[in-house]
Amino acid sequence: MSIEALRQQKVYDEGLRNFMLNMFNHTSAGLAVSGLTAYLTFATGLIYALGPVMWLFAFAPLGMILFYSFAGQNWSVGTLTNFYYAFTVVMGVSLAPIFAVYTDVSIAKVFFITAATFAGASLYGYTTNKDLTSMGTFLMIGLIGIIIAMVVNLFLASSAVAFAVSVIGVIIFTGLTAYDIQMAKRIYLAHGNDPRYGIQFAISLYLNFINLFQMLLHLIGNRE
Repeated sequence: MSIEALRQQKVYDEGLRNFMLNMFNHTSAGLAVSGLTAYLTFATGLIYALGPVMWLFAFAPLGMILFYSFAGQNWSVGTLTNFYYAFTVVMGVSLAPIFAVYTDVSIAKVFFITAATFAGASLYGYTTNKDLTSMGTFLMIGLIGIIIAMVVNLFLASSAVAFAVSVIGVIIFTGLTAYDIQMAKRIYLAHGNDPRYGIQFAISLYLNFINLFQMLLHLIGNRE
């Protein structure tokens, strides 16, 4: 390899590292905001003071993500960033009930299991030479399926359906994490270090982590 090729490779590697670092920093910050918001909402008693309004917070994240999916692709980096952190706050409020349902030790244990699973999937997505495009399409179809199943199960209240959704959900969100990391690398190669894409992928990774955490908590969490 020539000196020029080595120089270009070094520039690419450094740029990709900065892009990924920015993306993961936003993902981590969003998770921290949600975790703190969830805990304070529970610890201060706000969860009980809100009463029926908690149902609004339960469904608000879905509405916000649907709005983002239709309108957010052309937002500026500032608008994307503001939306992302507003979303993490709303999501944090919606997650507050887990502190009333599950033990603190159980929540912490599942969080670390989720973090380890997320890290492993991220590493695979970053290092693999296998094209995950077809897997991503399959996983998105599966995601639509479990969303429908979850909505239907609001009326059925079937523990068997809930268990199946959680198991399939763990597989789907682990796979989506690897897929999103590979897509982030491709986006960097095509568009360079555009901070808008860093925020967009941070949103995707944040959602993967939160959903993976909730699925695992339902499967192995210990209730109060």
